[in-house]
Amino acid sequence: MAHIITSLSELEDIYGEINKASLLKEADRLVPEYRAMIEASPFAALATRGPEGLDCSPRGDGPGFIRIHDDKTLLMPDRRGNNRIDSLRNIVQDPAVALLFLIPGIGETLRVNGRAVISIEPSLLESFSVDGKAPRSVVAITVDTVFFQCARAILRSELWNPARHVPRESLPSAGQILAALTNNEVGGETYDKALPERQRTTLY
Repeated sequence: MAHIITSLSELEDIYGEINKASLLKEADRLVPEYRAMIEASPFAALATRGPEGLDCSPRGDGPGFIRIHDDKTLLMPDRRGNNRIDSLRNIVQDPAVALLFLIPGIGETLRVNGRAVISIEPSLLESFSVDGKAPRSVVAITVDTVFFQCARAILRSELWNPARHVPRESLPSAGQILAALTNNEVGGETYDKALPERQRTTLY
């Protein structure tokens, strides 16, 4: 591949000056406008880094599932998953994290950069219980920077346009992917048939 950029000066020459509004929208705390976006969001992508590399994983629940503790602190329950704990492993070794919040039907997204710790304080875990089931840990994030991202990416992708939704049958299922990767050791049709009920009964 030719014409590779190798310096910041080359990069800055191509893109020019930063729009003034893009700088002024950044805050070091959760102002009321940004709090409102977090409280409306049912989904966020969590990015972490560690000695073994980077990770970005989806997090989701009811709107406002990431709790605002104060203007500098977010609390995110770690709900049931696959127990890989890639993100949590990274946080233990490197506290730097980033969050990207999405709000259905809204073009703007919200970006948060900060530092995280993992708490297993019993009263905190209990405060996040759903149907009597508490998370095994809560990720507490100290906010360093927060700012909204303009709607261009959402508009270009037409992410919220139902007419652009991809039919489930047009892509490989979880069972098909597992079967292909494991030479049919796991996965397949039986896996796919059991998956919806297993997911429904293990959400929390």
